[in-house]
Amino acid sequence: MVRGLHLSALLLCATAVHAQAPEAHDHAAHQRAAPPADPSPVVVPLDAAARATLTRHTVEATAHGQTLRCEGVSLAALLQSSGAMPDAPLRGAHLDRYVLVSARDGYRAVFSLGELDATLGNRGVYLVDRCDGAPLDADNGPLRLLVPDDTRPARGVRQVERITIIAAP
Repeated sequence: MVRGLHLSALLLCATAVHAQAPEAHDHAAHQRAAPPADPSPVVVPLDAAARATLTRHTVEATAHGQTLRCEGVSLAALLQSSGAMPDAPLRGAHLDRYVLVSARDGYRAVFSLGELDATLGNRGVYLVDRCDGAPLDADNGPLRLLVPDDTRPARGVRQVERITIIAAP
């Protein structure tokens, strides 16, 4: 009889643990799969009015053996002013977001929001509209993305047509 009770108690405990395990698992999965902080995708306005209130920077970068001295706005500031990136240090759901920069000719480059955040990557990326004292020509503009600290200019996008913020799947 004692042996039967012991086995019954063991089965009862195992059933209770098994019944609790899915709830604990579901809770952990819910924490990892929290809904995004903002809608996705978000298209960032690039018009002159969207850039007019932002601080302008002079940026030097080398592209294809040519040193450029350009003027424009910080990509992070543009994203923040449009509401696509928070002003506060990134955390949580914003850390899975990336910036897709698309050009008129089909060229594209990607940056993570964390890479642009001043408290994380602090990468200097600039959307410029003037180089060497003149507006960009049709081959390079009207907008161009420059990443002065990249070793190669591969993420420097000419003819920028669209900037989109996307939450990673």
